[in-house]
Amino acid sequence: MIPGAVACADNVRGMPKPTRFEDHRYLGDKRTQRVYDLDLVDSDDEVAVAVDAIMAAESFAAFAPDTLAEARNRGYRPDRATRAAAAD
Repeated sequence: MIPGAVACADNVRGMPKPTRFEDHRYLGDKRTQRVYDLDLVDSDDEVAVAVDAIMAAESFAAFAPDTLAEARNRGYRPDRATRAAAAD
């Protein structure tokens, strides 16, 4: 779990992408150097909770170009769900 993240009992599925990042696919967490696939935010509870915590802490990073390769180039590691999605 992300430091400072609070897992809620409510189901977070169906959470939309953060408005500020609607046109982005990958969102990085500066605290943990993890990158999350925003396309998974509505289907993976772990990603949704992590993105919510990143937005609350304002510790986000976007990448240009918006690719997983660029995130890795900047030292960010993909989270479990992002790695699984990239392998498909």
